[in-house]
Amino acid sequence: MLIWKLGTVGVAVGYMLVAIGLYRLYQLVQTFRNPAGAFEVSSAEVVLPRAPHQGPPLKVAPTAITAVYFLRRSVPWNRSSPVLVIELGERALTYPRDWFASESDQRHLVHALLAVKPA
Repeated sequence: MLIWKLGTVGVAVGYMLVAIGLYRLYQLVQTFRNPAGAFEVSSAEVVLPRAPHQGPPLKVAPTAITAVYFLRRSVPWNRSSPVLVIELGERALTYPRDWFASESDQRHLVHALLAVKPA
């Protein structure tokens, strides 16, 4: 309706709303195509999701994990704290609090990763 009936500004706003709608539709399709990310920790392999519904997870050996820690204070204003950080060499994967049911779930994952990580 905005694109069809209004002037230049209305048409621009209409196209912007269509673009936002298409992006949200793409995100919805991704939730149907890819299962939710799940963490799996074993002595042979650690499976880390890249994002909640984004393709295949990252599979690494426990020896590839260089550090596991929480960011509690140095968190951007638009993220809920604490943020779990898993470092794989020069690469760091961040998992905000929103991914977990509770903060204790984050702590259980940290303890499991530290248990399989060689010293």
